[in-house]
Amino acid sequence: MTDEVDLLRFPPDLSSERRDLLADLARRNEARHGDNLLGLVLSGSAGRGMATGRSDLDVYVVLADTGLHGSGTIRSAALDEITVALAELERVPPFGTKGWWFRWSFAWAPILMDRTEGRLASALRRQATVTDDEAESILVEHDRLDGWLNYAYRALKNDRDGRPLERRLDAAESMPWLLDVIFSLEGRVRPYHKYLPWELRRHPLSRWPADELLALLTATLDGDPSAIRTTFEHVETACAAFDRVRPRPALVPVIESWGDELRLLRR
Repeated sequence: MTDEVDLLRFPPDLSSERRDLLADLARRNEARHGDNLLGLVLSGSAGRGMATGRSDLDVYVVLADTGLHGSGTIRSAALDEITVALAELERVPPFGTKGWWFRWSFAWAPILMDRTEGRLASALRRQATVTDDEAESILVEHDRLDGWLNYAYRALKNDRDGRPLERRLDAAESMPWLLDVIFSLEGRVRPYHKYLPWELRRHPLSRWPADELLALLTATLDGDPSAIRTTFEHVETACAAFDRVRPRPALVPVIESWGDELRLLRR
């Protein structure tokens, strides 16, 4: 194992102290699991170059079979060690289920060790990816598109009727729905809020320049009607593009179902 520890693929900005912690973790798991140890994945802030002095290390220990050794999480001040079977990583939890929330933790997470000939990398990529069928389910069956339209419309209606606090509350409430819409249309799982600016700048969306989107989100949180309408224009265009490559239109009909009320959303 000494040679493999020496070959662990560390992120370049990781401190020597944290590298030593990870090397110790690798040796300990090799001694415990032997050939059952398939890989190590670094998630959290340290895996994305955002660690501070208060950050711990979040490491997934990937095994061929957790049944022989038990699974779960071992927590300490410096390290969270999460044991998971490769087969579990290859199962993709649907939107709205308990496992959905954890899918983004695998996005852009560096693999420190991989003995799977690419299966591990493929599993992580799939966890963080939303297929077109998944996107349609999220946006239509789970109402994320219609839900965002509802809150955006209510915010604009409150603005029209001179209710600034209510406008801001509805605009803020629209945010998680909107982010699900934006990232689903891009084929990606929505990041945790802490990582949103980082992801937008390091892994740009195809339709939303990072600074433009962040400015729109900031203005929307203040209930700015112009920001809400600009965002609607972008979303409507993206929904039309999504529908053009699907067997049948799915998203534009959701928007058009709002009928004359769309006049408040359109400029």
